[in-house]
Amino acid sequence: MNFDLADLRAFLSVADLGSFRAASEVLFLSQSALSRRVDKLEEALGVELFTRTTRKVELTTVGRAFVHKARNVLNELEGAMLGIRDVAERLSGEVTFACVPSAVGYFLPSVVEEYHRRYPRIRLRVMDVASADVLLAVTRGDADFGLTYIGTQEADIEFLALMEETFVVACKSDHPLASRKKLNWSELGEHDYITLAQGSGNRFLIDQALARLPERPRWFCEVQHVPALVSLVQAGIGIGVVPRMALPPDGHKALAAIPLSDPRVTRTLGLISRRGRALPAAAKLLYDLLVASKGGLKKGKARRDVA
Repeated sequence: MNFDLADLRAFLSVADLGSFRAASEVLFLSQSALSRRVDKLEEALGVELFTRTTRKVELTTVGRAFVHKARNVLNELEGAMLGIRDVAERLSGEVTFACVPSAVGYFLPSVVEEYHRRYPRIRLRVMDVASADVLLAVTRGDADFGLTYIGTQEADIEFLALMEETFVVACKSDHPLASRKKLNWSELGEHDYITLAQGSGNRFLIDQALARLPERPRWFCEVQHVPALVSLVQAGIGIGVVPRMALPPDGHKALAAIPLSDPRVTRTLGLISRRGRALPAAAKLLYDLLVASKGGLKKGKARRDVA
């Protein structure tokens, strides 16, 4: 048959995204070049894979059946190629990974470095976005998989727990609270308090934990994202409550991280992917590196396979 792997990738991109325009952007092709690849595949198979109108693109019955077969062919071939060192070093492609900003510094540097060393020609796109956007990116197929702390209740999402972390009080090392071994929420109201805005996932977790408290710290400054809060704390503007891993390493002298109780607030970080859909081989390797680097919690542990 007169078609190649690039034609299969073009077909799957249109099938996944439901749009020639969106698929052409992902594949860095013009829409006309992408259309020619799909036409070539249809001609080789002797069937129509898509029904095209001016408003939308839909898979035909034959096209829907072919999606699974095409994905299996690509995944099996890429998996076989990645097992050969010389080929792996020459392999090209792209993986898109979504991650909450507060976890980027803790999880990614060593993993990205190792991944790039092993597969230098595979490009990695990191979407550092809010937790809800990580979930949306994975659900819509804009990202191969993601790292976040929400999605455990989603029927179409598979969640692999990696670690549980606590929220701490962050303040400058010369702040009056910096020498304390632990704090409770009632003590924070005496100091200039910076908070995360409502609508953020971390703020939701905090509000849930504080629902029964008669009083909450009165904030004077509100920000959208954890990194912004940490930056203001570093500047000596005030104190704030953040996930522990959002702060610089323990050896950093500028900031103090003080355990917080009454109540203790935690979150479980994990990898999310679309249930029932195997990861592409290149994405699976990154997924496995992240799991290996941090380990997985026994609770909620799952297995990811390449189809």
